[in-house]
Amino acid sequence: MTSFRLVSRAAREREEEALAPAATRSTASRGRVVAEPEDALRTAFERDRDRILHAKAFRRLKHKTQVFLNPDGDHFVTRLTHTLQVTQVARSLARGLGLHETLAEAIALGHDLGHSPFGHIGEDALEPYVPGGWHHAAQGVRIVEVLERLNLTWEVRDGIRAHSWKINPPPDTREAECVRYADRIGYLSHDALDAVRAGVLRVDDLPVGARAAFGAPGSEMVGAMIDAVLEGSMADGGAVVMAPDRLAAMHELRTFMFERVYASPTAAGQKHVAIDVIRRLVDHHLAHPELIPPTYRDTEADAVTQVVDYVSGMTDRFALAMHDRLFDADASTRMTPLLRLP
Repeated sequence: MTSFRLVSRAAREREEEALAPAATRSTASRGRVVAEPEDALRTAFERDRDRILHAKAFRRLKHKTQVFLNPDGDHFVTRLTHTLQVTQVARSLARGLGLHETLAEAIALGHDLGHSPFGHIGEDALEPYVPGGWHHAAQGVRIVEVLERLNLTWEVRDGIRAHSWKINPPPDTREAECVRYADRIGYLSHDALDAVRAGVLRVDDLPVGARAAFGAPGSEMVGAMIDAVLEGSMADGGAVVMAPDRLAAMHELRTFMFERVYASPTAAGQKHVAIDVIRRLVDHHLAHPELIPPTYRDTEADAVTQVVDYVSGMTDRFALAMHDRLFDADASTRMTPLLRLP
């Protein structure tokens, strides 16, 4: 007699008793753009999670910036480690609220697939080339729908589209709301830790209210923020929200981080260099579109979109290396040594 029990998709889809009323059921998904036969073992959201993990855009996250550009230290957060941290927080929130943990996991794993090199600085650099501005969330949807054709479910694509708080309309599922909070929890707690490590901040510099509400940056802060969202959501009963007093402390911390870290002299000093790298690369490839690899090219798109697809998909190190290779004739334009932590 075998010691194992094969758990089929049908068995995994018995979600009514296991999930809260507000949870999204995998059997009630709005489906995929291209209909597919069901998998024998995996639910629709499990397949989405697996496809994202195997995507080329996911692998590139390991060499994309979170805050500090091209850091020397091994322990600074990258876009990949940020994504994994957001996924852990999103799963904890979804599990704690009786929501669909795998849907939250899939959205979290895919939420930053569209990020350009050099983090949000890249968005500023690409904005002039795209009517209405360029945003990594929209590019993430473009990657999974067009450039890699992952054929994900509507719920996962909607969560990627609206994972950022600035995007309207907001996401449709409570699981995607978990990812919105998880993203903010992840970047505030670990960016603060990186800023301390880089010597930009001391722990005592953090706002008194934030330290009282959440403790020190790192695991203590993450745990306290998760508890605040669980508490607030259970009290609200209809949406994923943070307890009001803790939400005010989070807003205070976010404002402080923008003033002292994201717009700090260290970050500001790197910004103009990073923007120059990206715009030089875009302009050069607009003049020489034959340099875009055919494997990463939507031939049905206009020339600017094709170039922006290519440059926005670059990792920090690839963009810097290509810049130095293309413009090496003038040593004064070399960028690699400039984008390092002090």
